[in-house]
Amino acid sequence: MLSNSKLGVQDGKLAACPSSPNCVSTQAEDASKKMEPLPFKQTREETKAKLKTILEEYGRVSIEEEREDYIHATFKTKILRFTDDVEFYLDESAKVVHFRSASRIGYSDLGKNRSRMEEIRELYNQ
Repeated sequence: MLSNSKLGVQDGKLAACPSSPNCVSTQAEDASKKMEPLPFKQTREETKAKLKTILEEYGRVSIEEEREDYIHATFKTKILRFTDDVEFYLDESAKVVHFRSASRIGYSDLGKNRSRMEEIRELYNQ
């Protein structure tokens, strides 16, 4: 069960980012929060397997929920142990992985959600 009712996929969309700067999403309208989705590796199953491998090796991460086309993971920041929610939506029709990474509390994340997703993108593209 999702800990935050705003999480999950509704009509092919992840939740919108809040107005605070501590969120990035491939579906964001705001350019300061927008990131490009990840292309499928091969099939949805192979793409999901690659994402799960990255998450399992990343450290301080826990997969909270998993469905055929969705993964919700939580990340704990190293020093202060804040929890960030990261969601992946595997969009079969567009053959891309949409994602959203957001801090649960606070206002600024000092760019952590964006830098984390850039690191995951780099690992994904290897």
